[in-house]
Amino acid sequence: MSASPASPTSPTPIRNWAGNLTYASPRVHRPTDLDALRALVRDTPRIRALGSGHSFNRVADSDHDLVRLDGLPQEIEVHRQAATGDAPTPTPTTVTVSAGTRYAELAAELHRQGLALANMASLPHISVAGSCATGTHGSGDRLRCLAAAVRGLELLGPDGETVRLGRDTDPEAFPGAVVALGALGVVTRLTLEVEPAFSVSQRVRLDVPLTEVAANVDAVFGSAYSVSLFTDWGGDTGRVWLKHREGEQAGAWDGGRPADTPQHPVPGMPAGPATEQLGAVGPWFERLPHFRPEFAPSAGEELQSEFYLPRAAAAEGFAALRGLGERIAPVLHISEVRTVRADDLWLSPAYGRDSVAFHFTWRRDPEAVAPVLAAVEERLAPLGARPHWGKLSTLPPAGVSASYERAADFAALVKRFDPQGKFRNTFTDTYFPRV
Repeated sequence: MSASPASPTSPTPIRNWAGNLTYASPRVHRPTDLDALRALVRDTPRIRALGSGHSFNRVADSDHDLVRLDGLPQEIEVHRQAATGDAPTPTPTTVTVSAGTRYAELAAELHRQGLALANMASLPHISVAGSCATGTHGSGDRLRCLAAAVRGLELLGPDGETVRLGRDTDPEAFPGAVVALGALGVVTRLTLEVEPAFSVSQRVRLDVPLTEVAANVDAVFGSAYSVSLFTDWGGDTGRVWLKHREGEQAGAWDGGRPADTPQHPVPGMPAGPATEQLGAVGPWFERLPHFRPEFAPSAGEELQSEFYLPRAAAAEGFAALRGLGERIAPVLHISEVRTVRADDLWLSPAYGRDSVAFHFTWRRDPEAVAPVLAAVEERLAPLGARPHWGKLSTLPPAGVSASYERAADFAALVKRFDPQGKFRNTFTDTYFPRV
């Protein structure tokens, strides 16, 4: 479920999806038309947008006003290139989508029109704008984070007026404005790259030796269109999810043994919420996520952390975490390892480098998790770890910011778009102090 709506003047607190934090804002607005949103942004001294509530830290929080966009009219508008010359059919190019739309809704409509996104995250329940703002990703050697599909965006500035930015029209500012942590304004619409719809089949390999994966990262993660490894680091093996794009040759790697029954990413959990496996071919949006949109996602009572390392450090990352396995496993639901292609978005954790991402779904026991998380960070930080912006980390903020070559440029961009700090919060002030 997502954070629950509240009336504009209600003091009733709302919580994030995981239930590990209560938003501090005394007012949560939910306008139902764009004019009301414009007036709200213009007339409110401090305000931030809240997405679907799937962040585990206070990146979206505020001591002042919050606004949810899922009450606005939903928009999903496809833009097709005009046919030229002898081209028989217009080629699909982009889709413009309202910011509060969830990926599950967008994907279903795109597929209805014969289109697809190249990539999806493990959960289709998350909002498009919130996912892009925090650099959320799926998995695949050739696949960049979700925000890399953005070709244009519209946001409301401090005066409530619309600011439009495009990759082609604003090349200097655009790469800093997509993964922007909500600090530039309230995003209302995004335009995303699309492609023709495609089919995917999903298979799971069990009892895969972790030593084999660490020694053959390219072979394992290059063996399908999208690949994920699940493990608890306490044993010697993991499970590998292979999502094959139909029409493409599968890789030669076939470690472990094939699962002959459907699996859940968390061993022992019922497989019903997981997307269909056992090689059954289906639409892209019913296979690329791990979970079906009609079910509550993931493990439930949980906390999450994630760290992106340079891909070249993958084997060292495996060794570091296996060395902590006896401490990690007792406080963990599951860990997932994925690969992410480099992009040019200033605050994307995959900025400028192909990455391997180590994700942790912890048990919701903050006191037990805290020292283990600190130990994980101590091992991964020297390898160049960048934490996911929407998940739990205790790494020093100054060090995190310093790992982004364009951090100073981003801070300057925030000052340019929001000179009075209307959209800032404690989180952004901590990582990017006012300049």
